[in-house]
Amino acid sequence: MVKVDWALDGPIPCKASGCDEAGTVHVGGTLDEVAAAEAAVANGTHPERPFVLLAQPSRFDPTRAPEGRHTAWAYCHVPHGSTLDPALTAGRIQAQVERFAPGFGDRVLARAVRGPAELERDNANYVGGDINGGLQDLRQLITRPVARLTPWATPLDGVYLCSSSTPPGGGVHGMCGHLAARAALRRSLG
Repeated sequence: MVKVDWALDGPIPCKASGCDEAGTVHVGGTLDEVAAAEAAVANGTHPERPFVLLAQPSRFDPTRAPEGRHTAWAYCHVPHGSTLDPALTAGRIQAQVERFAPGFGDRVLARAVRGPAELERDNANYVGGDINGGLQDLRQLITRPVARLTPWATPLDGVYLCSSSTPPGGGVHGMCGHLAARAALRRSLG
């Protein structure tokens, strides 16, 4: 994965209606374009037009940026352990956002880029820049991190896991934590 964080002088000017009301926007074009981008990554290449996940948290939480400013972040998949210069991929991410939000680049005040090596250095669980904790197949979906009815609970009383290594896995932004919290509430309420 390559992740980009931006400081912006205003909200992202998305062309499509409703994007300003979404917590996460999937940027990729047509289904064929998204499929081609993800197939390229699976085949070990870096797509020119990556499939991008984009969020602008300052739209919903004004404490995320100084008054009158905004923040945004985005990431895209890259081949496992990619050593391609993350700045090149960040440029492709920004071009995809610009494609669907003309004028976005003019709003950028600053950006920070982290590639697979930096992500793994910051969090040892992100091996090769993989934020999903490894393979996301059907078996892993059901049995990670362990095969049990409440996989979010640990043997320690009151300690729960809510990472992408718990069901339903990565890519469903927040559901792991939501399900862990529900499990904790069920246990505490008896």
